[in-house]
Amino acid sequence: MKRLFVDANVFLRFFTKGDEDHRARARRLFRAAEAGTVSLITGPPVLFEVAWVLGSFYKLEKGEILDMLDRILALSGLEMTDRKLVEEAVRLARSSGQSFPDAYIATSAQACRTDGVVTFNREHFEKLGASIFDF
Repeated sequence: MKRLFVDANVFLRFFTKGDEDHRARARRLFRAAEAGTVSLITGPPVLFEVAWVLGSFYKLEKGEILDMLDRILALSGLEMTDRKLVEEAVRLARSSGQSFPDAYIATSAQACRTDGVVTFNREHFEKLGASIFDF
């Protein structure tokens, strides 16, 4: 069985209106994964790009972006690298009202047992419950 890494634009074409040919091709790919004829993999950087495009180009609100990320995570036949961190980051972003990328950073810092996040965006990370390391 082929193992394929999925880029952000495939998810974006599948879940948004736009290029119908690309949407149909993405639909075929995800159906093949659901049927078990291909194995799909993606990772957090792809989700960061999806979140950024949905917010900047499609002007979706944070909650709508997180809903879209949940839909991607729920796709049958899709393996997510760092799935536990991604799922926790989506949950944390939703509960805090902060962005998914910042929530992923805060979740990663905690998972790596760091002494804090070094950032110039202190208020974002405090809302995420992250410890801040002043330098």
